[in-house]
Amino acid sequence: MPWQRIIRFSLMYFAISLVAFFLFELFIVGGGPREVPYSGFVRALDARRVAEVQLSERSVIWLEEGQEQPFVSTRLPGIDDSALLAQLRASGAEFAGMWEPGSWGSLLSWLLPLLLIFGLWGFALSRFPAQTQALSLGRNRAKIYDQGDVNVTFADVAGQDEAVAELREIVDFLREPSKYQRLGGRIPKGVLLVGPPGTGKTLLAKATAGEARVPFFSLSGSEFVEMFVGVGASRVRDLFEQAKKKAPCIVFIDEIDTIGRQRASATAISTHEEREQTLNQLLVEMDGFDGQKGVIIMAATNRPEVLDPALLRPGRFDRQIMIDRPDMRGREAVLRVHANGVRLAPDADLHIIAARTVGFAGAELANVINEAALLAARRGKDEVGMRELEDAIDRVMAGLERKSRVLTDVERDRVAYHELGHALVATLLPHADPVHKVSIVARGVAALGVTMQLPLQDRYLYTEAELNDRLAVMLGGRAAEEVVYGEISTGAQNDLQQATALARRMVTEFGMSPLGPVAFVEQEQSGAVMPALMNGRIWSERTAQAIDAEVRTIIERNYDRARELIRRQRTLIDELAAELKEREEISGGDLRQRTTEWRIVELPQAKMVHAAA
Repeated sequence: MPWQRIIRFSLMYFAISLVAFFLFELFIVGGGPREVPYSGFVRALDARRVAEVQLSERSVIWLEEGQEQPFVSTRLPGIDDSALLAQLRASGAEFAGMWEPGSWGSLLSWLLPLLLIFGLWGFALSRFPAQTQALSLGRNRAKIYDQGDVNVTFADVAGQDEAVAELREIVDFLREPSKYQRLGGRIPKGVLLVGPPGTGKTLLAKATAGEARVPFFSLSGSEFVEMFVGVGASRVRDLFEQAKKKAPCIVFIDEIDTIGRQRASATAISTHEEREQTLNQLLVEMDGFDGQKGVIIMAATNRPEVLDPALLRPGRFDRQIMIDRPDMRGREAVLRVHANGVRLAPDADLHIIAARTVGFAGAELANVINEAALLAARRGKDEVGMRELEDAIDRVMAGLERKSRVLTDVERDRVAYHELGHALVATLLPHADPVHKVSIVARGVAALGVTMQLPLQDRYLYTEAELNDRLAVMLGGRAAEEVVYGEISTGAQNDLQQATALARRMVTEFGMSPLGPVAFVEQEQSGAVMPALMNGRIWSERTAQAIDAEVRTIIERNYDRARELIRRQRTLIDELAAELKEREEISGGDLRQRTTEWRIVELPQAKMVHAAA
């Protein structure tokens, strides 16, 4: 066991240290002056055998002629120094004064070696972290912030008005619990923050603690689980013990799905015993503590669907707060919060930037402001202008420009036609998002060009016609290559992946196929025995083949739409390709102006008419 090795090492270390200490005293300190009575010093002085003398207030150290080891004698109390000095002058001995350390000096002469011994022992143990950590495996590793350490409040949170309103009730209870207890009300024991990554779940938890001015425990779900069985449950117990001592307080567990996933059933093939023990202990602790004492458990997750139902029942995490990506008004508020410390130019319009960043989470918006500030500094500007903000959006969305990636003329022509295929189809179809910019500057890891589209507003629902137009835009690049060159390249790899995923969702999730309004969603293995096939699929092989056939039909139909649009506008796309190769970038406004006379509402062969099932 690790602790047994630590004990053996410590005993051996201290035994060796004590032996070394006594040897030091014996040969180094013990080799000093030999103590003799003061009368021996007087006799030697009278016999003129004393060669050198060192005097202090309490002792005298002297050396006889022909001797190498000095002698030390304690001076008699009340002796007259003048008589001793006269006697020393008469003997002809060399004499001088000597400083003698006080009680503190004597104490330090013993403490310093001991401190050195313990310091070396601690350093030796730190070189073996696997052994030393074994002594504290059962203790939780939460970061504890006192009420004065959390400087975040709801004023630092923007774009989450509904969530803030829900959390203000928690703050009110922590400040005035009697207000609710008087009426017999019970505050929720647990609050689960649910939302995509980067939307501010951790920030909201800290802001709640900062508003309530209470201690804040923060840790991740992965910090509970170790390789040793039982450690996670022990850490849960220790966490709640500390929380009860500091009540009222807030305990925040980030990524709780690490330990809170659905438990395996008795007939499950595989289990994770340590994780399940940790979850069981968490459930017991949440049931065991009194919610009236002011201990609020907050947790965050991106995947609430995988959590165990026992964790979400009333009395545990009985309140769920959705932290979604902000809308346009919320994005503008978030941008203003992060731009407080940034010097913006007069032309910097955050309202326009908010309109361009549809779907961005709070962390991504913060990154846009930071990237814009870095770009302005790199360009030697004193303020962050609109150009830097727009370039920062492009950098966050598509990646860093890679102008050093030199393409051949043939590749450059193909990339130009490919991107214009996307842009032209998006401009001509009625339900596609407007094109913001077309560029053939390489970005990111693999993108040789980019076509940026910006929705006119936040969207939460899509019709079948809108999804079909989106598919046609995805396939427009490949269609343009086939029309212009008569063959295709590998440039449409990512387009095909996205189009296939969207078409499959249309069939299996949205019911937009002749298979009818039926959902074919694969269920994630959560420990329960699935009644049918592998990977959570609960439909037959014949149905799976029908799904694959419908996905293929939808993709081919929209590919034909895109190809027909490109074929009809061959002259226009040739003119735009020549212009794009020269300028490397065409704005969406220029593209719409050039295609106004060509804009159509729908192609005859593009009508989505389902065949009889």
